[in-house]
This record gives sequence, C-alpha cells and structure tokens, in this order.
Amino acid sequence: MIDLFLFTTEDASELISKVKDERMLLQFAGPAYHFPLTEKQLETDLLDENRTLFKITDGDHHTIGHAQICLKENTFLLGRILIWDENNRGKGYGRKVVQKLLEYGFSHFDKETAELNVYDWNTGAIECYRKVGFGIDPETQSEVNIDGETWLSINMKINKTNFELQES
Repeated sequence: MIDLFLFTTEDASELISKVKDERMLLQFAGPAYHFPLTEKQLETDLLDENRTLFKITDGDHHTIGHAQICLKENTFLLGRILIWDENNRGKGYGRKVVQKLLEYGFSHFDKETAELNVYDWNTGAIECYRKVGFGIDPETQSEVNIDGETWLSINMKINKTNFELQES
C-alpha cells in the first residue's frame, strides 16, 4: 500500500540525505535544483502556490520517497518522483505513486491533462508511465548536459478521461 502525505520542512533532511550525487539529483529533479540539494531549495518549492509536495509512504508508514505536482497553465505536471531505496524499485510502487498523484491532481485541479518529463534512457520509468496510460508527446523535448553527456528529456501526457478509463 502506498500513501501520499503533504511534505513539510520537517521532511526535508531525510530527502536531502537520500540524494547522493549530482547525477541522481538531475535524474530526480531535472535542472531546477542544484547539487547539493538544500532545505532552501525545498522551502522555495513549499512556498510556491503552484506546487504541491508529497512524501511517499509504504504500508508500514515508512517514508520511501518524494513527489511533486506543479500547476501549469493548461495542465498539471507530475515531477520530482523518487523512490529512494533501489530495493523498492521494480515492485510496482512507482505505478501506484503515479496513480495516486493523478487521482489527487484530477480531483483537486480543474485540468483535463497531466504531464511529466522523463529522460529517454530511463526505460523502466517510461514503461511504468505507459502502463498508467501516458503517451509520449513528440512535440516536447529538452536536453541537459552532465559530465560531458547529453540527456534527452521526453514529455508524456495523459488526459483525465483516459486515466479514468484505466482506473475502472
């Protein structure tokens, strides 16, 4: 069982301790954060009225990750999704988290579409998002550079009707 709880400043130190290096931070948060992750960066997000931050807990109420929703003009963006213990990856938690984020977003915001960005090499995450019903938007891409490598970020979208059909 997976639950989402609102993230508070008291949760910041645990999240910060899980982000081990610049590559992990870039994969998790995109280029908006700078390594090392700090409470100040998280506080900026907490103060942003267009962002909702969550801690992710398992059935035993242990915090296992972090996620955010960011309101955009026509959509809401799922982002900064991190299940931090690699032993918890591949167990379906990601799919459940994305479903919970979509349930929250579609029930709290007057938006018909949700989107997210993912690096093209992150095939496990892409497959997870496809299983939930996301499709790739070939019109929206961006690149970042790290350690002499170029990472291509692809955009995926799902509309409310398709999500509701997946859930029924």
